Amino acid sequence: MFTYILRRLIAAVMLLFVVSIATFAIFFLVPRLAGMSADDLASRYVGKAANEQVIHDTAIRLGFYDPLLVQYGRFVKGIFVGVERNYGPGVELCPAPCLGYSYVTQNPVLPDLLDRIPITLSLALGAAVVWVVFGVATGVVSALRRGSFFDRFSMGIALAGVSLPIFFTGIVSLAIFRDQLGLVGDVADWVPFSEDPLTWANNLMLPWITLAFLYAAGYARLTRAGMLETMGEDYIRTARAKGLPERAVVVKHGLRATLTPVLTMFGLDLGLLLGGAVLTESTFSLPGIGKYARDAIERNDLPQVMGVTLVAAAFIIVANLIVDLLYAVVDPRVRLT
Repeated sequence: MFTYILRRLIAAVMLLFVVSIATFAIFFLVPRLAGMSADDLASRYVGKAANEQVIHDTAIRLGFYDPLLVQYGRFVKGIFVGVERNYGPGVELCPAPCLGYSYVTQNPVLPDLLDRIPITLSLALGAAVVWVVFGVATGVVSALRRGSFFDRFSMGIALAGVSLPIFFTGIVSLAIFRDQLGLVGDVADWVPFSEDPLTWANNLMLPWITLAFLYAAGYARLTRAGMLETMGEDYIRTARAKGLPERAVVVKHGLRATLTPVLTMFGLDLGLLLGGAVLTESTFSLPGIGKYARDAIERNDLPQVMGVTLVAAAFIIVANLIVDLLYAVVDPRVRLT
């Protein structure tokens, strides 16, 4: 077990290193290969009225004339030990982990992200609980009652959930449950859990359900297909022949074997959402990481986009690392691989 965990940890660290290289290459190497010069890169951050001398001085100050390896070294150094930032009138230290400063607002990127992580975390984890519970439960019941009215109805709803985009279901749910019925509060009024748990849950209930409707549909179909295949295996018939209760057969033997692909899918989905649910946060005006990323792209703010990219990649890697460790709990056979 220890060797299995150690291998997964080493793989996660190496993957983070590869992601940092890929992220740097996308934002700095690819534009150079496309023919952009250092002054061309700097021209995005000085305004339309700047002359060539101002653009050139900005490119020097931002380090765009340095070799790419030097720029990458400075980028990695900022993450681990911090880096000095030349903002024109003076120099200040950006403490580690430093993800840079916004070229538009001049604010450090990391504190902005840390302010928004609780919002995205609340949205993602709350929706994940809803979609896993309802998606897996619906898939199990549909598989055990194959061909019944419940099976056909639930799979029809699941098909609709997969097909409808989040911005459509989000706008419709806002119009019905907030504007017409008044059952939920104003989603945009973010209230931390520590201040008022009831208001926090009430304001996020609609985004949770809307987001979970999209994901639960896929989990229901995946669980149903896995259960139908598993419940026909020889060891299931053997368990029933031994006189085990049907609940133990379904949960301990059938569902447990079905959870491996569900865990794989869950790790990817949760990691992506923790990196920013762009459409959901934009639809409900939640100031999370996703909305932050969208605004950064619209402003062409390179450090903010890079910061979101790295944080999102870290979330995905950590989520999949946790899933790999859970594999050993669900299926002990993976400990030997």
